[in-house]
Parts: sequence; C-alpha cells; structure tokens
Amino acid sequence: MEIVKGYKRTEVGLIPEEWKIHKVKDLIDLLTDYDANGSFESVAQNVNVYDHEEYAWYVRSTDLENNSKLDKVRYVDESSYKFLKKTSLNGGELLFLKRGDIGNVYLFEMKTQRATVAPNLYLLKLNQISDSKYLFYYFISNYGQRQLKSKNASSTLGALYKDDVKSILVPLPPTIAEQTAIANALSDIDDLISKTEKLIYKKKAIKQGVMQELLKPKEGWVKRKFTDIVDYIHGKAHEQFIVDDGKFKVVNSKFISSNGEVVKYSNNSFLTAKKNDILTVLSDLPNGKALAKCFLVEKDNLYAVNQRVCIWRSKGADSIFLYYLLNRHKYFLQLDDGVTQTHILNGDINRFELTITEDLETQKEIGVILSDIDKEIVILEKRNDKLNYQKQGMMQALLTGKIRLL
Repeated sequence: MEIVKGYKRTEVGLIPEEWKIHKVKDLIDLLTDYDANGSFESVAQNVNVYDHEEYAWYVRSTDLENNSKLDKVRYVDESSYKFLKKTSLNGGELLFLKRGDIGNVYLFEMKTQRATVAPNLYLLKLNQISDSKYLFYYFISNYGQRQLKSKNASSTLGALYKDDVKSILVPLPPTIAEQTAIANALSDIDDLISKTEKLIYKKKAIKQGVMQELLKPKEGWVKRKFTDIVDYIHGKAHEQFIVDDGKFKVVNSKFISSNGEVVKYSNNSFLTAKKNDILTVLSDLPNGKALAKCFLVEKDNLYAVNQRVCIWRSKGADSIFLYYLLNRHKYFLQLDDGVTQTHILNGDINRFELTITEDLETQKEIGVILSDIDKEIVILEKRNDKLNYQKQGMMQALLTGKIRLL
C-alpha cells in the first residue's frame, strides 16, 4: 500500500512524519496504586473508610464509572489520607482499571478539596511531554482500547499489570499546543453530548410527571373489564421461520425490553400486528425486565408477534391512550403468578378491570400530549447518537493526524 506523502508507517498505523511514538513509561513521572502505600496489615490498621463525608474522597472506579454524586461516594479521615499519601490526587491524573473490565480509563477531576485512590486503580501522574486530556482521548479511542485489551493478562478475570501499562504505545503531535487543540476539539463535542443527555433526562422526568398527572384516575373515570376494551390475541411461534433477510421483525421479550433494538426476522406472515396494536410480554424469565412492558405498533404488516407476546387490539378506546396507561402503571405485573417463569395468565386477564375515562376526545388529547413528548425525546436521542458517531469520526481523524488543527 502506497504511503501518503507526509506520513509514515508505525506500529500503531500511519501518522504524520513529525509525530513521534512514545511508550507510556516515557510520559509519566509516576505509575502507582493503592497497594504501594503499605502491606495489607498496615493498610488495615491505618485506613478508615466512611459512608459519610469526611476529610478526603476515597476514589473508587464505581464512582467514576457512574459519575456518582458526592453524597454517594466514600471518604477517609485525615490520618488515613496522610497514610495514603503515595496515591493522593490533585486533578488531571489518569486512572486505569486494574482488574475486571480492562479498558476503563478516567481523567480525574477534583470535586472535593482532597482525594485519594481506592484499590483496583492505577494512578498515572504525567510529565510535561503530553497533555493529559489528549492522552485520555487516545486511551478511550479504538486505537488505545485495542492496546489496553490486548494486554489483558487473564482470560477469566481481566488483569492489567504495571509493565503492561508502561509498554503501551502512544502517537504524539510534536507540540503540547497541537495536543491541546485536539483535546479541546474532542472536549467540545463531549460538552454537546453531555448537554443533550441532560436534556433527554429532563424531558424524561417531565414525561413521568405529566403521565402521573394525566393518567391518574379522576372523577368520572370508570372501571371497565379489560377484554371489553380490547381484543386479546396470542402470539404464535416464529422460531422455525427465523431468517437473516425476513420481511417481518419478530416481536419477543428481548425486542420489547430493548425498545426494538434487538431484532430477529421472520418470513412468515401468519400473525402480524396492525398499526396502533399494543404488544405486551406475557411470559418472561425470572428477574426478566420485559414482563408487562408494552410496545406500540407504528405500521401495518411490519411485526410478526411471537409466542409469549400478545396483541391488545382496541375496540373503540384510543390505542395511544391505552398504551401509555398500560406502560405507565404496569398493571399486569399484579397478575404475575410467581411460578418458575413469571406469567400473566389467561384467567387473570379475563377478570382484569381497568379504570379509564370513556370520553374518547379526552383519551386522544392525553395520547397526543404524551406522544409529542416522546417524539421530542426520540429527536434528542437521535441527535445524541449522531453526536457520538461524529465524535468517533473526529477521534479517528484527529488522533492519527489525518486532520491537523495546527
């Protein structure tokens, strides 16, 4: 393959000629961990950990992975912090997970006055050769992740050793200014992603509040036998008709629990759903997440309904209103029989009553309000997916020098 002028082939791929390949050991002043503070016995005697706010934040990987609020993290007292002085944090350090899900990397941000590293994390204190945020983005990119995961020292329990970390190769632009420009560009799109995620969270919270208010039984609402409101149609087995290029999406518990992301296809049309049918999981594995969850069909002849899923087909009530009412309150969970599989049984469904407004216009108004909020959420989620896709493209181009900012 011909090498583009101005680029060179290296162990990590093509990079600009003036870029250099460094090992991590050349980019750090220190690589250490919790165990470096002392023996197991001395740590046990000298370190006290608390579930309430104390002198210093005791930084665990779970705190970083979940972006935990400070009232949910753990702390150490002043004497423990001084004992753990070898792993104290100031902000801007890189933290690598030692065991478990190898590849988890964090750029530490100080949120308290003092902090120190808990077990199962490597602490990398960097020298002046590299920009810490640039390195963070490199290590979470496909290029960095491939190297980290290739260092995995165990097939059963992930493990990363200090020499593994030190040997990782990093391509670096020749100046800190260019590294910082790349890091800032990626940080800007991360900020957009974060703002979009906060909007999604806010919209979902608003939706929950609106649903609670609009779907709460009110004066004039009546109890109706559920099977008077809908026709009840059992799904049929599609397993033998599963194909890669089938015309119909098979609706099973995994499809519904993933909101339509886990898809199998069928080429058989003996039971397909119609637009505005409500599909519900009737049987799920113990501790499953799909039982009683509903899915609203948006188009005729697109979905093949599998066994253990059923169709509720409205007989006059507004389907969208019914969908939100059923999905909001999870009414059918109260019908779980508690046997080896969790089920919603025919007899229970036939006896089931639902409290609704019989005013069709009110039903439609409620359905429109809630579906409009859902449409806004979908737009935001698509925007977020697009931003994440753009971020991956930017990382691929910027961290290999295919696009230069300076």
